[in-house]
Amino acid sequence: METVTVYADVLIVLNIYVNFFLLRITARLTRSALRTRRCICASVFGSLFSLLILAPPLGVPVMVVIRILSAAAVTRAAFGRTGGRRLAVSTAAFLTANVLLAGAVQAAESWLRPDYICTGNGFFYVDFSLLLLLAVTAVLYGLVCTAGRIFGRTARGEWEVVIRCGGSVVRLEGLADTGNLMKDFFTGLPVVICGKEVYRELTGRELPLDSIPVGMRLLPCSTVSESGLIPIMRPDELIIISSETGERKHAGALIGYGNCGRRAVFHPELIKY
Repeated sequence: METVTVYADVLIVLNIYVNFFLLRITARLTRSALRTRRCICASVFGSLFSLLILAPPLGVPVMVVIRILSAAAVTRAAFGRTGGRRLAVSTAAFLTANVLLAGAVQAAESWLRPDYICTGNGFFYVDFSLLLLLAVTAVLYGLVCTAGRIFGRTARGEWEVVIRCGGSVVRLEGLADTGNLMKDFFTGLPVVICGKEVYRELTGRELPLDSIPVGMRLLPCSTVSESGLIPIMRPDELIIISSETGERKHAGALIGYGNCGRRAVFHPELIKY
């Protein structure tokens, strides 16, 4: 087998790129919000662990522990303080994404140039073109996104949305749904969709069908089954609470009244750290 020279700078740069996509895949798998800046910082941090490929063999048990702890550290850096259960789920998803990518890269490289792979302590260094890396990660990310659309887009039962208007407060089940892309044309603020009956709870009045109350306006809305106009308004306060950690997020958003019952559907962007 031909000897492969491992360049530390190339190793770090490639792992930053790979970790960035692995964290994006993790966010997709767990339906978690992930800021680009945090994703980049966590990717840089995670890339440092790849230097273990240069260390003497550490043994399988030691590397398993290091892999799990490093994955937990990287996901913690990426997704912030999310609670033990959520961290465990994110860590498992990140490790799964690692395994999938490693298998895909090695399969592609074995088919093209099997003598250009260097492995050590559970990490691999592949001396191949950046174009191939881009293609493999793009395909894998596309497959994950497609699977997410097929098997469900929402994260149910994990959030509570508190809406305050004047002296009235309403608490609703929150659904983080990437399908809710509504934004107000004038302010650019995202719109949280809830049921029309919520308007009555907040104002003590029925939502009129023939006129628009003061302080509200109509916004086009389209779903899989229907399309039309929904009334939107700005609440005095909107808070999204994690039912797992109790963390509260004050969200700058408008309220839209649709056919959601006692639920509030929002885009995961609102719960980014």
